[in-house]
Amino acid sequence: MRAGIIGLALAGAAVPVTVAAPQATTVPVPPAKAPFTFQEVMVPMRDGAKLQTVILRPTGKTGPLPILLQRTPYGVPQSAPSQVPDSYKALMKDGYIFVYQSMRGRFKSDGSFTFSTAVHPDDPKAVDEATDAYDTIDWLVKNVADNNGKVGMWGVSYPGFAAAVALADPHPALKAVSPQAAWVDYWMNDDLHRYGAMRLSYATDWLYMLQHDKAQDSTFEYDQYDTYDWFLRQTPVAKIDQDYFKGSIPMFTAMLDHSNDDAFWKKQDWLGALKKTTVPTLNVAGFWDQEDPWGSWQIYYKQEQNDPDHLNQIVAGPWNHGGWHGRGDTMGRIPIGTDSGIQFQQQIEAPFFAYWLHGKGKRPDFEARMFESGSFVWKSYKHWPPRGAVEKSLYLHVDGTVSFDRPDAGEACRSYISDPDNPVPFRPRPISPTYPIPDWRLWEFGDQRFVGGRPDVLSYKSAPLEHDLTVTGELAATLMASTSGTDSDFVVKLIDVYPDNYEQLREKPELGDYGRSLNGYQLPVAMEVRRGRFLESAEVPHALTPNKVIAWNVPLRSHDHVFKKGHRIMVQVQSSWFPVIDRNPQKFVPNIYRARPEDFVTARQRVCAGSKITLPVMAE
Repeated sequence: MRAGIIGLALAGAAVPVTVAAPQATTVPVPPAKAPFTFQEVMVPMRDGAKLQTVILRPTGKTGPLPILLQRTPYGVPQSAPSQVPDSYKALMKDGYIFVYQSMRGRFKSDGSFTFSTAVHPDDPKAVDEATDAYDTIDWLVKNVADNNGKVGMWGVSYPGFAAAVALADPHPALKAVSPQAAWVDYWMNDDLHRYGAMRLSYATDWLYMLQHDKAQDSTFEYDQYDTYDWFLRQTPVAKIDQDYFKGSIPMFTAMLDHSNDDAFWKKQDWLGALKKTTVPTLNVAGFWDQEDPWGSWQIYYKQEQNDPDHLNQIVAGPWNHGGWHGRGDTMGRIPIGTDSGIQFQQQIEAPFFAYWLHGKGKRPDFEARMFESGSFVWKSYKHWPPRGAVEKSLYLHVDGTVSFDRPDAGEACRSYISDPDNPVPFRPRPISPTYPIPDWRLWEFGDQRFVGGRPDVLSYKSAPLEHDLTVTGELAATLMASTSGTDSDFVVKLIDVYPDNYEQLREKPELGDYGRSLNGYQLPVAMEVRRGRFLESAEVPHALTPNKVIAWNVPLRSHDHVFKKGHRIMVQVQSSWFPVIDRNPQKFVPNIYRARPEDFVTARQRVCAGSKITLPVMAE
């Protein structure tokens, strides 16, 4: 279309004819030089399996180069890219041999893909993702021409885990690792569960993607437009396997069979294999990561326990899953004003690898770097969590307010009816599938006003803040709550409410301006669910005593956020979050995923005096 417009403009132009124009000489334009050469090899593992591996060597770079390795289940490049990907540009200035490998059982790699994250440090005959990383590095440094003998590993999500688990038994040539949105424990808070509550919609789509077809990333086809309605039909959750998967997705079937934190899940937790920190590690996390918000923090905390040479670092920012490698100048609809993703790549990631793999520049000397949300500035900390934060309790009151004032003696409870047949949606309906529609990526930034009018959601709101309130460190909630059932969920959301006059609409508003405005926007800062059956033990669930008020401790993870002057703080409490979390029948049963339809009952929920959010407040 563009060429046609240019041609039309030239055809309509007046051209002087007093002097004959010389005949143009056509000079051939040489094709642009490809930025990489491409090589595909099959790398042998210790058990004889061979893994599909692609080597991209930058053209125009001479001399030995370090290797940057990424192991992935999502497929490797089929050819050399014609242009340098945006996320490579900062790294390309120093030069690396980029290597991608399909993990066991994916695409052309031998074996079966099991989702196993278990490692076996005491079994010399075992093979796992840590040994595959070791064997791959060993082969690369011996067989890839003109490498300098130094290897780095990096990746986001599954590749982040694959990089992190290499630290369980690091090869001597592994000199730098950046686990980004990695995970350590499927049960606790990454990918498959949130504190034992199944991440229903994501588990369905993600497990299907990786186990339905070895040779491709598959997309599950729903037979209803709104997945909320589709999942509501699947009562119990085991119907998905019975009617659709039919045993073809082994990890999904395993979830149904292992509804508690039993040995199956415990052996997947590989964090205990990390000993003394010997490899420089740049952990990266997003405060709004909708998939893996927990694991990178746990790797950082574990490595801190034995890090005499100060090789362990953590970086986090107001990013969704992998957002630091994408557009980093917004939080969903909220503009940041600067591109934090580009800054991360240029100022943190590239210098990290340049120092440890090239010997260039200064050694990265920070402990924790945070791109603070609200203020939208970079902060450096000598410790994480910072030691200067003071814990303050923000109390939920019966009149629907929150404040730092303790509740009066004898203050009453608030209540609502939770109906599993009408669960609270986790984002506005209609709810799209996880893939390939991009809505899923940004849902944790979403305006929470869409549930504010529901009778089964309690909202508590503060007065406008008289000054900025900065919370930096680990957040947590404690609900003093009861249910009339014998099992239940409670979901807690900590929300930053923007002023109604936050921004002015243009003089002549256009269609949709009013709804797109950030006036009154309710930004969720932290959200989490706790399942009642696991309050006492994740291994052995217990029924709740009906109508007994007990403490529900709800961890809200690490954050660095400024509630700005004039904003309000809101807390929402509800008992369903569907279908991102499966429905609790609210009647105790041995296995929720196999509950009968008649086990799903309504329950009266009470939130009582003493309920609070614990905030690590920084001095102004």
